[in-house]
Amino acid sequence: MIRKKRRIPLLPNLITTGNIFAGFYSIIHSIHGDFRRAAWAIVIGGIFDLFDGRIARLTNSQSEFGVQYDSLSDLCTFGFAPAFLAYFWALEPYGRVGWLGAFLFVVCAALRLARFNVQGATEEKEYFQGIPSPGAAGLVVATVLFHQEFWNHQHLTYRPAQILFVALTYFLALLMVSGVRFRSFKTFNIRGIRPFQGLVLGALIITMVAYSPELALFVMGYSYLSMGIIETAFVLRRKSILPDDDDEAEADAGDDENNVTVLPS
Repeated sequence: MIRKKRRIPLLPNLITTGNIFAGFYSIIHSIHGDFRRAAWAIVIGGIFDLFDGRIARLTNSQSEFGVQYDSLSDLCTFGFAPAFLAYFWALEPYGRVGWLGAFLFVVCAALRLARFNVQGATEEKEYFQGIPSPGAAGLVVATVLFHQEFWNHQHLTYRPAQILFVALTYFLALLMVSGVRFRSFKTFNIRGIRPFQGLVLGALIITMVAYSPELALFVMGYSYLSMGIIETAFVLRRKSILPDDDDEAEADAGDDENNVTVLPS
């Protein structure tokens, strides 16, 4: 029996390798205390991650190997790298609570990626279940870069802010494996936007990024976090209200049946 040779596409997987390199580069610089460079390396890894799948689809070179390789690279860049960054930047003084928070972030990122691989075909295309690991990593990065730019300290030393960041690390870890819905933007249709509104929005984003990339990342990251939580809360509220409306409708229907007037024959 002749085995069919499985094809391993070169270009998309080279881009995925760039993603792994960015994550590894970030870990090295987190260990050495260069947190700004470590954070930007994760951003660059996110850009690689954004393009590898799209290039695979454009060149019609998708493969099971590429899917698995991409997941492993995401665990490096969006699991281990932000966990190391968070630990050495702010969590280290908290001992066991600190390194367990970093550990939980890595484990939840791995679980999030594994669940996505299993449910990929059945998951809603418009929404992710739980915040994506690049999104959680991006929020860690946005917080670090915002602090580095506007407070100009290497480590996070202000104790109330440290406690908030410890809580944020645990929160983001659990959010990755939660049922909170976050928009994927994969089905985002640019044709639905009016050209003038699109130009204004694009101009605002370019202005913000040009003024301060760190501020732009911070605003966009926390806006995405807030949008997911608010949308999920709104959906849950609607679901809690709808059954009551259905019960009232059934009750009204029952009353109508009981109040049927029988006409004399």
